[in-house]
Amino acid sequence: MNRWLAHLPPGSAPSLLRPWLLEPGSLTARLQAHCRQFDVRLLRQSHGVCQPDQAGMIGLARTARVREREVLLCCDGEPVVYAHTVTPLSCAADWPFFQRLGQRSLGTALFFDPLITRGCLQHARLSARHALARRAAAAAPACGEQRVLHARRCLYRRHRGLLLVTELFLPTLARLAPRR
Repeated sequence: MNRWLAHLPPGSAPSLLRPWLLEPGSLTARLQAHCRQFDVRLLRQSHGVCQPDQAGMIGLARTARVREREVLLCCDGEPVVYAHTVTPLSCAADWPFFQRLGQRSLGTALFFDPLITRGCLQHARLSARHALARRAAAAAPACGEQRVLHARRCLYRRHRGLLLVTELFLPTLARLAPRR
């Protein structure tokens, strides 16, 4: 648990959750297709300290400072995904829109900017003790006593800048069905 893998092992996630974890396109677009109203709740956007399991991905020392953004992705008013994004402070020029996103989805920028390249997805089962799982539980009471949250993360590049997006899938996601 808490180990990031380059593939999603068979049987490691409920069958209902697998398509979400393996989504190759924009998670925002997929969520929008499953609800009447999609919105982003900005929890925090500021400088912070990089999580130890994120630092190596973006080429930083374990205790390096980063620009950090935390949001809840909500469908019909209910949080379904907790998303956490980090980028080194030195990459500000490569991600000029990052500080101005506010309540807008980062996904809308990542998938429509031709200068951005997307890395491979990584998957993990995060225990309730993992720092991001604790943050998700604090932000979304729907996590309740969830002992494990399924997560994925992906590294994006724009010029020389790196940006790491981690998405934790909340139990409420299971209630979504495609819109008719």
